[in-house]
Amino acid sequence: MARLEVVPRPTPAERYDAAVEVEVDEALTVHAATIEDWVAPRQAWELTLREGTDFDRPNNVEAVVLFAIGEQTSSLTFRLDQLDRVEDEGQELVLIFEERDGIAKAARLSANGLDVELFHILTFT
Repeated sequence: MARLEVVPRPTPAERYDAAVEVEVDEALTVHAATIEDWVAPRQAWELTLREGTDFDRPNNVEAVVLFAIGEQTSSLTFRLDQLDRVEDEGQELVLIFEERDGIAKAARLSANGLDVELFHILTFT
C-alpha cells in the first residue's frame, strides 16, 4: 500500500497537530495527485487532504476542494475512496463518484466554479 501525508482531523483535541501518514490504495494516490496537479496553477482553487473519521484505518483520507473568488465560495468534501475516476480535461477537472451501470455522481471543476450532478449518465463516444 502507498502512503499519503495528510492534515490531521481537528478533533478530538488530544490528537497532535502534525501531519499524519495514512496507508491508501495506489489508485487513491493517483486520484489525489491528479487533483493536486489540476488545482496547483489555479489561484481560485485549493485542495486539502485530511484524515478521515476512521482513525488508524487504510484509505482514511478526506479531500476538501475549495473554490473562492471575490465574494463567492464553494466547497466539495468527499472521501478519496468514493472516487471511481478523475479526468483532467485541461480547463475542467471531472470527478466521477460511485459509478453503477453507466450512471454516476459527478463534479466538474472549472475556472468559473463547481458543478455537481447527482445523476450523471455517462456516455462513451
